[in-house]
Amino acid sequence: MVSFIRFADAMSAWFGKAFAWLIVLMTFGTGYEVFVRYVLNSPTPWALDVSFIMYGTLFMMGGAYTLSRGGHVRGDFLYRLWKPRTQAKVDFILYLFFFFPGVTALILSGWKYASRSWQYGEVSVNSPAGIPIFQFKTVIVAAGLLLFVQGIAQLFRCVLCMRDGYWLAAEEDVEETEKLLVKEHQHEQEPRP
Repeated sequence: MVSFIRFADAMSAWFGKAFAWLIVLMTFGTGYEVFVRYVLNSPTPWALDVSFIMYGTLFMMGGAYTLSRGGHVRGDFLYRLWKPRTQAKVDFILYLFFFFPGVTALILSGWKYASRSWQYGEVSVNSPAGIPIFQFKTVIVAAGLLLFVQGIAQLFRCVLCMRDGYWLAAEEDVEETEKLLVKEHQHEQEPRP
């Protein structure tokens, strides 16, 4: 189980970090659009669609990574007060009855939308540039599959926690700025010899 959890976490992290580079492309694309629109008075017909597509892709492909790191929003006001075994039991049930049916629906409906879109070479109707969007609809299926694999890993985490009484944490790779600032402040407050 632990090896599958580590595999799923690593795969989710790889995809999440790889697609995070879309932020850089979006920044350059938006910067270019602002320049040509306001300086050269020659706006592009594609900038809005491309930024939507890249942001949507980033959002979808980062979902499994966020799940692996416990970054999704949850109602913590009660959950955080429970013992880890209780948390794991509740999580296990919620994954089985809500997460997996939802992700399965995402994969199946995404497959239907993507296959139709590929069949007729769908383009965006929001701009005169006719930006192709069939490949973007394929991202729905890919993101769903990643979430499904990561969900299995999360179920395994629940099983291990129910058995051992503590959560198997994901490997540390990023840390929130607030936590870094607290650590830095605590380090500064330590007495020096």
